[in-house]
Amino acid sequence: MIRVAILGVGTVGSSVVKILEKNAKVIEARSGKKIVPVVGVVRDLSKKRDINIPLTDDLKDVIARDDIDVYVELMGGVEGAYSVVKEILERGKSVVTANKAMLAYHRYDLQKAAKEVTIGFEASVAGGIPIIKALREGLSANHINAIKGIMNGTCNFILTKMMNEKGSFADVLKEAQALGYAEADPTFDVGGFDAAHKLLILSSIAYGIDAKPEDILIEGIENIGSEDIYFAKEFEYVIKLLGIAKKKGSKVELRVHPALISQDKMISKVDGVMNGISLIGDFVGETMYYGAGAGGDATASAVVADLVDIAREGQSPMLGFKEPLENGRLTLMPKDEVETRYYFRVKVKDEIGVLAKVAAILESSQISIESFLQKNEAKASPSTTIFFATHKCKEANVQKALKEIEKLPFVLDKPNMLRIED
Repeated sequence: MIRVAILGVGTVGSSVVKILEKNAKVIEARSGKKIVPVVGVVRDLSKKRDINIPLTDDLKDVIARDDIDVYVELMGGVEGAYSVVKEILERGKSVVTANKAMLAYHRYDLQKAAKEVTIGFEASVAGGIPIIKALREGLSANHINAIKGIMNGTCNFILTKMMNEKGSFADVLKEAQALGYAEADPTFDVGGFDAAHKLLILSSIAYGIDAKPEDILIEGIENIGSEDIYFAKEFEYVIKLLGIAKKKGSKVELRVHPALISQDKMISKVDGVMNGISLIGDFVGETMYYGAGAGGDATASAVVADLVDIAREGQSPMLGFKEPLENGRLTLMPKDEVETRYYFRVKVKDEIGVLAKVAAILESSQISIESFLQKNEAKASPSTTIFFATHKCKEANVQKALKEIEKLPFVLDKPNMLRIED
């Protein structure tokens, strides 16, 4: 029998208990052992929970118990959770966690602390999609050339609504909050940080890169406006918040940002709160994974899958490699060296010479225009909005050009930029 303690019995923790009880027979058949939740740790004992296991608020006492085989960490937070998980691992007990923020900062520290003890974290990325197992095990024969993913359901819901129903970001965000898809403070989701944490976890498995969120390019969806939706539709794009990892020689670029992608791409069809992740291997080619990226039941399903693996005595390394990948040669590409295509949106006074001056800045920044569109305002308005897409160019050059364009006397608002992902 595998005896499980659940540290944090909220929505996901309660669902873990219910799955283990309701599906006990099929879980035992697949794992060869009974997996039994024996205690849950909560902050507030007075809060009613619809589960049948003993509850306590004494975390230290539960960690010290010798009769617990596996701890499921669902407390959230970074440093506090890290200290707890590290202590458990050092006591030789296995851990399952859904804590992406903790792993974004401490995954290598925990791998070192775990040694031969198993730590499962399938639930930390893309909810119920078994993406970590696919990357760590199913594609272990491949070099991973690229990862592209829609990893945040809140942002995907908002952008889908904006594309399909022409709602403003503020209005659709309010709807997402009313439906429970977005938090009262949505910054972590709409700012791209949640997706960045998930990308960092996947990049460690694919490339052995020990980067922190502060090291990579992260942009959210707060500045997407109706004009950007207009341009996207004119050129048959959709806008998605993507987490992107690409291996280029001995460097790996990691970035999270809203991107224009062709309507024909498979990932462009992942709508609403769903997640979709594309993995490209050197031999297998592209494989695509789709499903619920959040929610109590979907996340709990991934937690229980890790418990089943532990019951089977699976001993795969936490991050999927026993020796340094690529002989440790892969390094993180600096943000400024990223190369892709770009889209600019600039609101300007409707004057002679505007385009020539903007084009001159782009030329001096080594940026070449691929396509151009102009959207005139009402006849009485002295302003117009110009849109253009570039050929492939460097991030550093784009940032330099944006700053110079913003200073031009005829530019009325801060220019907006999106990256185009081919």
